Amino acid sequence: MTEHTKTDGLPAMDTPLMPDVAQRAAPRNERMAASKVECNACPVLCQISEGRAGACDRYANQGGVLVRVDPVVLLRRTLDAGGAPVLVPFAPSGEAALPQAATDSVATSTTDAAWNGDLLHAGEVFVTGVGASTTYPDYKPAPFIVASKMDGVDMVTVVTEGIFSYCSMKVKIDTDRFLGPEQANVRYRGEAIGHVTTAEYGSQMLSLGGVHHLTGGSKKEGRMALELMERLGNKQAVECTIDGGATVVIQAGKPPIVGGVEEQRMRVGCGSAAVGIFARQLFGHADEVVVVDDHITGVLSEHQAGRCLGMPSSGIQMRGRKSTPGRYFQVANPGTGWGGTDIADPLSIIEGWEPGVAQPGLRLLMTSTTGEHAQWFVLDEQLRPVEQAMPPEVRRVVERIGENCEPSLCSVLFLAGAGGSLRAGVTENPVLLTTAIKRALVNVTCGGAPAYVWPGGGITVMADVLRMPDRSFGTVPTPAIVAPIEFSMRLDDFAALGGHVDHVMPLEEVLKRGAWHNDGAPQARQWQAASPLNPWPMGEPPMLG
Repeated sequence: MTEHTKTDGLPAMDTPLMPDVAQRAAPRNERMAASKVECNACPVLCQISEGRAGACDRYANQGGVLVRVDPVVLLRRTLDAGGAPVLVPFAPSGEAALPQAATDSVATSTTDAAWNGDLLHAGEVFVTGVGASTTYPDYKPAPFIVASKMDGVDMVTVVTEGIFSYCSMKVKIDTDRFLGPEQANVRYRGEAIGHVTTAEYGSQMLSLGGVHHLTGGSKKEGRMALELMERLGNKQAVECTIDGGATVVIQAGKPPIVGGVEEQRMRVGCGSAAVGIFARQLFGHADEVVVVDDHITGVLSEHQAGRCLGMPSSGIQMRGRKSTPGRYFQVANPGTGWGGTDIADPLSIIEGWEPGVAQPGLRLLMTSTTGEHAQWFVLDEQLRPVEQAMPPEVRRVVERIGENCEPSLCSVLFLAGAGGSLRAGVTENPVLLTTAIKRALVNVTCGGAPAYVWPGGGITVMADVLRMPDRSFGTVPTPAIVAPIEFSMRLDDFAALGGHVDHVMPLEEVLKRGAWHNDGAPQARQWQAASPLNPWPMGEPPMLG
């Protein structure tokens, strides 16, 4: 088995309202060796030898039984003994908890006994989909349907790992640097796996992965898209190249590295905004201020903020296209220089000075939107800007511009459509789950992290991977991403939407035995502390668009 955290699954199983079905399908190859197990966790149907794992590295043949290799992650509001994650083996079918020796590399917790069956604290335990196994091939209940109480109310959480083909990673990169033109291909290990999308305020945006890259191109394209999405979701670094643009290293929660240089600051605002914000602080210390920006370059004396301060015209003549007073577009080309432009010399965006208006001795500050670039000039007798030492009072304002810039970070959001297999694991009438979510009766989370539900049809969710437990994502070689998802609601609402009420297990029983099935089930649970960034999932309304 490798370090990968990949796919999941289960066999088929009887449900009271359905015709009887076998626990697992008969092997497709009648000549399969008796010591092998055919895994039903995804459409690949690996035939796994004793002691080996399948292609996903998530399921293994352990003594002729298919098991989920990784533990299911349980969140607690608090953890004793320093909060270190602790593995605890499940007991088989209602027996007492297994001793430590029952499972290799699994340690019991001195604090676990207090939680094993202690329903007084049930509202402080949340079973996540990380390591839970899945509902594939779609017609059976989710592996964990957990009953608990929250503030005296009977609750149910339906827990599974989803197999997502319709999914992508939306990446927000806080930088002014030019990464590449909109619609340009983003490549990972040579394969096009996404594109540059619309830039937002102070950030460049990428859309990576998606069903067309996973299934619509070559096999290598699908594999590379899958690998990139898994690594990004698991908070690992990836290096991408953008056609006609830069090479960038992306890692959730870390500064981007553009062209080998680690970014430090996200701009305080566009050039026009920066001029307005700091106009009063610069008034009286400079006769003209130019804030260089790839999008909107600001010129203080012409800007409305300068007019409000009664600043006279400086006579500056700017390159680019004048939008409104003191606001200029296209003063230079996009790049990795001043303010996200391609310039290294800020004077190159000044065409000249109007004689009779501009005066020798005029004091000029030129700065970028982050304050990382700044120079101070004074006009000589021929109206030529001459660089001089920046006065301390001006330097303090430039430093304040930098102080108001937030750290440059990469944000990675997982976007996916929860379709048939997920909804069928909750109810026999899947549309009722969709309706209940839109009516704010069901909270949707991913590994316990809040998931924004997009408006419109279907269940399209988006979650910040930094708020999810480590190693939440895996893959199946179909190719598709595997990710946790949970649906929490009142017990009576679960029954009303046709939920699999006969597979509801009290939290006490879940803590003892694990999943309701014994084929492809996780063999242990892992306690983790809930992230302080996240609201507690139980009793919360969904984040609806």
